[in-house]
Amino acid sequence: MGKKGAMPNFNTMDDYIAHQPKEVQDVLQALRSIIKEAVPGAVEVLNYKIPAFSLVSGGKRDQQIMMAGYAKFVGFYPFPTTMEAFSEELKEYKQGKGSVQFPLDQPLPKDLIIRMVKFRREEIMKGKL
Repeated sequence: MGKKGAMPNFNTMDDYIAHQPKEVQDVLQALRSIIKEAVPGAVEVLNYKIPAFSLVSGGKRDQQIMMAGYAKFVGFYPFPTTMEAFSEELKEYKQGKGSVQFPLDQPLPKDLIIRMVKFRREEIMKGKL
C-alpha cells in the first residue's frame, strides 16, 4: 500500500482497491479480472485485511488466493504448492514461499496467472491443500 501505520479495515474488495494509488488500482483490477476469468465462480472476500478469492464454496484460508497492492508491485498469493509447480516460469519475479510480486511497470502475465489459479483450484478439488 505504500502508506505508514496500521492498515485500515475495508468492508469490500472495491473499498480496498479504491484506497490504493491509481496505478495500483489499475493493476489490482486487472489481476481481479484475470482471476475471475480463470475461476468465474470465485467468491470475493477479505482475508487478513486484503482481497481474497475463495476458489471453492465456503473456502477457508488455504482454499483462497489473495492479492495486495504495494508502492511498486502487486502481491499475488496463490499458495506454496502453486509457487513450486510454476517456479520455472516465475524465475524473473521476486518471490516468497507462497507469493510472487508483479511489478507495476510490467504487464501482468495473464496466461501464467490463469494457469496458476486453475492449478490451485484443481489441487483443492482433489483434496490436496
